[in-house]
Amino acid sequence: MLNILIVDDHPIVRIGIREIVSTIPGNISIDEAGDGKETIEKVWNHNYDIILLDISMPGRNGLEILKEIKSIKPHLKVLILSFHPEDQLAVRAIQAGADGYMTKSCIPDDLVTAMKQIIKGEKYITTSLASRLACYFEAGYETLPHEALSDREFEVMAMSAMGKTVKKIAVELNLSEKTISTYRSRVLNKMNMDSIAHLIQYSIKNKLIDTELL
Repeated sequence: MLNILIVDDHPIVRIGIREIVSTIPGNISIDEAGDGKETIEKVWNHNYDIILLDISMPGRNGLEILKEIKSIKPHLKVLILSFHPEDQLAVRAIQAGADGYMTKSCIPDDLVTAMKQIIKGEKYITTSLASRLACYFEAGYETLPHEALSDREFEVMAMSAMGKTVKKIAVELNLSEKTISTYRSRVLNKMNMDSIAHLIQYSIKNKLIDTELL
């Protein structure tokens, strides 16, 4: 029996993922969770073989949840599924213990392939991500300003660079506008920038956002 947990705050997304996953041959049990609290409770109380985890969720983000999952059950397989382009969060996800990273724009067959590979004990890493990881761990690698940000700060930075307002980010992350404004200020301060426009230019230059979505 292959036990799978799908974690996403959007029910319609969970339904879509469930339909794809259900095509895997053999006996499969599929469970779902809609937020971090429910996810952690289920990890404590059930034995899953793999978790398909979204990053952008209300309250605690997926990277924070990932770290807690790995602290509870270090060998539990976790595949990150995200709307964020690979260039944005993939390296952070792998560093946090993810066994693979895929964008939600992937084709269904690729998702099934990634799951099978991870369940066998392998990492699912694309060629482009492998190149970025090699650069990151290379001796003498020069870190960029955004790499000093916390996971939440990085998420707010990415959403801000996409042109999203404080109000929209607050709604999507289920946080107050005051909290988002504080995160934005921290981001600009840590990156030594004086405006969101500067942040957008930096993000485009370093391929941290998908310009086709701007």
